Amino acid sequence: MTVDVVTFGCRLNAFESEAIRRRAEAAGLADTVVVNSCAVTGEAVRQTRQAIRKLKRERPDARVVVTGCAAQTETATFVAMPEVDRVLGNAEKLSDDAWTETRAVFARGAVDASTKAAVDDIMAVRSGAAPVIDGIEGRARGFVQVQNGCDHRCTFCIIPFGRGNSRSVAMADVIAQVRRLALNGHAEVVLTGVDLTSYGADLAGAPRLGTLVRRVLAEVPELPRLRLSSIDSVEADDDLLAALAEEKRLMPHLHLSLQAGDDMILKRMKRRHLRRDAIDFCAAVRRLRPDIVFGADIIAGFPTETEAMFKSSLDLVEACGLTYLHVFPFSPRPGTPAARMPPVAGHVVKERAMRLRTLGDALLTRHLDGEIGHERAVLAETGTIGRTEQFTPVRLTGGASPGTLIDVLIAGHDGRRLLAA
Repeated sequence: MTVDVVTFGCRLNAFESEAIRRRAEAAGLADTVVVNSCAVTGEAVRQTRQAIRKLKRERPDARVVVTGCAAQTETATFVAMPEVDRVLGNAEKLSDDAWTETRAVFARGAVDASTKAAVDDIMAVRSGAAPVIDGIEGRARGFVQVQNGCDHRCTFCIIPFGRGNSRSVAMADVIAQVRRLALNGHAEVVLTGVDLTSYGADLAGAPRLGTLVRRVLAEVPELPRLRLSSIDSVEADDDLLAALAEEKRLMPHLHLSLQAGDDMILKRMKRRHLRRDAIDFCAAVRRLRPDIVFGADIIAGFPTETEAMFKSSLDLVEACGLTYLHVFPFSPRPGTPAARMPPVAGHVVKERAMRLRTLGDALLTRHLDGEIGHERAVLAETGTIGRTEQFTPVRLTGGASPGTLIDVLIAGHDGRRLLAA
């Protein structure tokens, strides 16, 4: 059997999983399952452990390799699991040598604790080079990693300790990878990273993300659609805003890392923006690009959050005109400052998360209602499902080849997806 990769977490993990699979197969591994883990919440780590146990029950003879952010931040947890044969860090998972060594370790027979893990200091990594891939199996759109790591230290976040400090991919390499995907037939490419709007700070001349976006669109004219993954609005540069206003091939959808709507909670999170900054940003972008649709990450039940503070987050959702909410019930991550702050009761955290999700459902319905009667250019993801320019899912009536762009008239919706006529 070949190498299978099970992916948890972000789009960057999905991109890297394709490179992992190819490296593991090139090293000669077979009948191996690689679990590319996520550490963003305690629940994500729990789900990873649960999936590993299930995989081993279903495939008792397969080797299990665990890598990703949780493997980097909680190495001992996975080394201690009897179901796990090898643990690779976030830098090692993209190293040909690490996979060659893994095959050699397996060939020697039983794996003991001294050879089970290969996890080095992620903070020592300085290279921003990203793997080159032709696409991600089963995905209609292409992904290009332009940045990795994060220099910020939000009090709730463990990810910098899983990914290291911010490193950018050279602009010429990004453009070459986008062109490669476009020539391979991808009608849409997503620029992705851990802290996307920090792009370029470590490169010569310190180019910004907006400069990169402009260059990609100018130098890859054959690419129909360019999309951004999650951004930090406070870091958005003037060129990026101008690109949103002027470049119709840059999709009118932004997912924002907002996290909360109360100034005191934002300060305790050690965020770099205040409530008014978020509202002003959304209003400014909407003036530049009236068809823009916003999504956002919001944390429910951050330590010390009162009902009034939570109400500020609810109100922010409306004030910013958000459509897609990604709600995180607060999950303390060991080693972060927030884990030592006075917690909100668990049942209150769950109840607040539910209220945010209920509001998110209502806002999505309002957006879907407003799409009825419009014609949209849809990227087909499967024969029956696609996404509009605003990333809204659409159920298609006729068979469409995955990866193709088709114009459809929106006839209605089912509460979650638009319905094509």
